Amino acid sequence: MKQILLVLLLCLAPRVLTGATNPLERDLGLGLTYFRVHDLPADLPPATTRPGALVLDLRYAHDADAAASSLGGWLRIHCSKTTPVFVLLNADTAPAALAYFSDHEPVAGLITLGPASPTFLPDIALTVSAKADRVAYDALDHGTTIDALLHSTAVKVRHDEASIAQEHTANPSDESADSDTDLADAPAAANISPPPPPQVIDYTLLRAVQLHRALLALKKL
Repeated sequence: MKQILLVLLLCLAPRVLTGATNPLERDLGLGLTYFRVHDLPADLPPATTRPGALVLDLRYAHDADAAASSLGGWLRIHCSKTTPVFVLLNADTAPAALAYFSDHEPVAGLITLGPASPTFLPDIALTVSAKADRVAYDALDHGTTIDALLHSTAVKVRHDEASIAQEHTANPSDESADSDTDLADAPAAANISPPPPPQVIDYTLLRAVQLHRALLALKKL
């Protein structure tokens, strides 16, 4: 009986592993997939997969021996005009990877994005501070969803024209009464909770998504 159970477990194990979700992968919609690489070349998506357009996040990636050659081979397999790869980089990307992108021959469908640095100039240079880039990058590891990092939830305050006109035509004699009311409400105002912290937006990733959507709109993909 134990031998039968062991055989069943061995048969089911590959299916369980295959169905597991890669924590470094996220769906960005419309045929675009996000892959975060912490270690090169170990975290590169499997060469056997061909999921379409990709965002390859190499910000803060570490490299190992032969990382540059492995990365180059992977990009040659996956990059094409109809399945582009948007590579996110910054000054903290592994030196071998930055050196590869500085010296490589042009590859169709390869687009690099990130802040310009003394050691590397990406195809799309962005004005993003090192602090903001790091905060946005870490937010995904700490539970923030991709959707939240790409879409602002800020609500613009709209002023009704009639209320603005009423404010300008208000009786000046009412100002003293208003000020007394404000003083009376001061203790209550002190108990108001502070505003929430500003929303974190990953502007480097957002730019890559916008480029993908633009290529779709132009029917280039």
